[in-house]
Amino acid sequence: MTRMTTFLGAVAVMAAGVLTAGWATDAAAQDAQAPEIVEMVLGDPDAPVEMIEYASFTCPHCATFNTGPLKQLKKDYVDTGKVKLVYRDVYFDRFGLWAAMVARCGGPEKFFGISDMIYENQAQWTRAGDPVAIVGELRKFGKIAGVTDEQLDVCLNDAAKAQALVEWYQKNATEDGITGTPSFIIDGEMVENQPYDDLKVVLDEKLAAK
Repeated sequence: MTRMTTFLGAVAVMAAGVLTAGWATDAAAQDAQAPEIVEMVLGDPDAPVEMIEYASFTCPHCATFNTGPLKQLKKDYVDTGKVKLVYRDVYFDRFGLWAAMVARCGGPEKFFGISDMIYENQAQWTRAGDPVAIVGELRKFGKIAGVTDEQLDVCLNDAAKAQALVEWYQKNATEDGITGTPSFIIDGEMVENQPYDDLKVVLDEKLAAK
């Protein structure tokens, strides 16, 4: 379980991180209204059990879960209509925020495919070098999924969206008492990261109670 960092002035730090990667943002062009943050959901919206995953793209434990147990969980519970999986970002650093902005750039229909590539290659892109190199690696995943360079430019330069994402993460994490990643809220119950067989027990108990 990765300890969660408390961000002081997180919004300013994250927004500054975008600029240090070599982009300029025209603040006057940003919509005064906070951008809408879309929940990323896998499975039947009316599934009997809801499982919320809190994870960070730069968290090694999250990469392990998302490239391993999650695939089996999806096969056993999500694809069978038993569980609705809601993915919520946690940001330990600006790189995790950038990864989320790239993953979200193609919309909900491309989010999980891009996320899979980001997690599967976490060890490579997080060690690519300076911020510009890291962003260059992240952009590759978006382009493989069919997101254009122009779309990626818009997404990565959206300072208002970056701020809204950080505020959204902080609100969710505070309300749900998230202290590390990956963490799960299963039908309102906090469940820490654990072996898949133990998660199955929790999910089966929730399903049996329906």
